[in-house]
Amino acid sequence: MNKSLFKIHSWAALFAFIPLLVICITGSLLVFKHEIDSLLMHDKVRVEPQAQRAPLDALLNTINHQQPDYEVVGWVLFQDDARADVVYVMEKGTSEWSYLLLNPYTNTLLSTPVPHDHYFTDWLLELHYTFLLHDVGLLITSVFSIALLLLGLTGFILYRKFWKNFFTLRWNARMVVYFSDLHKMIGIVSAPILVILAFTGGWWNIAAYLHEMEEHSDGFEHHRMQERLYSDQLSLDALVAEAEQSVDGFTATYLSLPWEPQANITVWGEVPTGNILSSQYNSTTSFDAQTGEKLSTYDIREAGLGARIIDTYTSLHYGDFAGLFSRIIWAVLGTSPVILSITGITLWVKRRKQRSRAKLKRQQARQAIAAG
Repeated sequence: MNKSLFKIHSWAALFAFIPLLVICITGSLLVFKHEIDSLLMHDKVRVEPQAQRAPLDALLNTINHQQPDYEVVGWVLFQDDARADVVYVMEKGTSEWSYLLLNPYTNTLLSTPVPHDHYFTDWLLELHYTFLLHDVGLLITSVFSIALLLLGLTGFILYRKFWKNFFTLRWNARMVVYFSDLHKMIGIVSAPILVILAFTGGWWNIAAYLHEMEEHSDGFEHHRMQERLYSDQLSLDALVAEAEQSVDGFTATYLSLPWEPQANITVWGEVPTGNILSSQYNSTTSFDAQTGEKLSTYDIREAGLGARIIDTYTSLHYGDFAGLFSRIIWAVLGTSPVILSITGITLWVKRRKQRSRAKLKRQQARQAIAAG
């Protein structure tokens, strides 16, 4: 079995090592996306907290007045009071999503609408998520996520006994022996994290790709925004207040407004669960987009085990469940494929040369015997 696993491990690494380097390096950088944004464009993503936010309705009116060619379709409400709101919009006559940044205290737009890959870290995210290939890229990155999953699982099984000599690096040995020890040591430490990253990332990409295929299997394209798809008479502040009353302990973190006909308004949020892996979007309340009538509520605390497990994928993938400490660990171990690639390829080349020399010696020996 070990020989078969070793072949799977080797060929998966050779097949995927360059794309996986791209995915892992960009992923490690994106663990600190907001920190990078704060350095590069502090005036757009950071705000000075004040005693109170402006009402959502007032903020929405400002956006509609200053950006009349766009309709709001999503709104991120960060729990960090010093972060600017991210508001997703669609330009009329198109199906493209953009976003703008908004100071929720001064009711001031900090940017004009820009594409989702406009800023540096947004471009990194698109590269990480789709290789800049849009829907097809979802499928491609899913394939490489499966390859990373195989590498993590097979490597952990193959070198599971390395724990006995975990802290032993034969510094004075030949390079191939030292690289072998280093490869095993880093692989054993990083394998659990790489498996988590590969599984959760692959799950999201496959789910998103299947959703796109199902939604447009009849050949219809995405809806092009022509006009507002919810009633102007509705109050976002009132809907958020009702959502917080409907689910005990609910704190709103995202508003989803209709981007296609028949869609509802949904308030996403977080409720206390006692689970540090629970996401910030674990519960919802939905409303009719025309009447504001409450249609449904979803409380993660009342959901089944499967739903609660899937809800942990966000925290597990981004590594933010224990603050800065866990994010640093995720970022460091997320880059481990760089060293694993260097050591793994070196070992593979060395072994190939050794096998070639051994094969040549056997041939020479057989020829000598035949000649004698």
